[in-house]
Amino acid sequence: MPNPPIEIETAPNPTATVLVMHGLGADGNDFVPIAKELRLAEVGPVRFVFPNAPLLPVTINGGYRMPAWYDILGPGAPEDEAGLRASQAAIEALIAAEKARGIPASRIVVAGFSQGCAMSFMTGLRHPEKLAGIVGLSGYLPLADKIAAERSPANQKTPIFQAHGQRDGVVPLARAAYGRDALLALGYDIEWHEYPMEHSVCMEEIADLNGFLLRVLA
Repeated sequence: MPNPPIEIETAPNPTATVLVMHGLGADGNDFVPIAKELRLAEVGPVRFVFPNAPLLPVTINGGYRMPAWYDILGPGAPEDEAGLRASQAAIEALIAAEKARGIPASRIVVAGFSQGCAMSFMTGLRHPEKLAGIVGLSGYLPLADKIAAERSPANQKTPIFQAHGQRDGVVPLARAAYGRDALLALGYDIEWHEYPMEHSVCMEEIADLNGFLLRVLA
């Protein structure tokens, strides 16, 4: 990732980290206003880390270069497995950096929106140490056919918050539900929410996410 992450600390000396991956074409600034709406004082100081995806040519957008965690080839085409795994490695490096700063894996939440949701699942479910939580907003489970073989036992019981808009025209609700059902079949603990919205975030969702973060970081 060529640009360093944006960081916000709710108070000095954070004891927990929430790592938030943005969606296609956005950047690390995208979820800063939403993070500022969260009220997490009762779990202590929190560091929010908002990484910036690299600029990549995106096939579905005519090869135009934009911030992207991986390429999107189009409906019915294979997933960009190489791109997914490259960004997974970059996010793992950010988790390692947080651990080096004194935040244990058990106090780290990985979260993301749309493409960032895919990266949250891609990384969190495979991470070798137990994380505090995994958050997927308006996205889907990537490489779903490989997760049973590649998942980490350490995060089998890690709470997962998954939310989606009922009118999402970018990532259909059915695709998100498919990933949810695949994870439920593997025994994961999923807190599922859906809202009467499009490919976006709503205040009710932020409130539900706030409650989830308070529980997993308590």
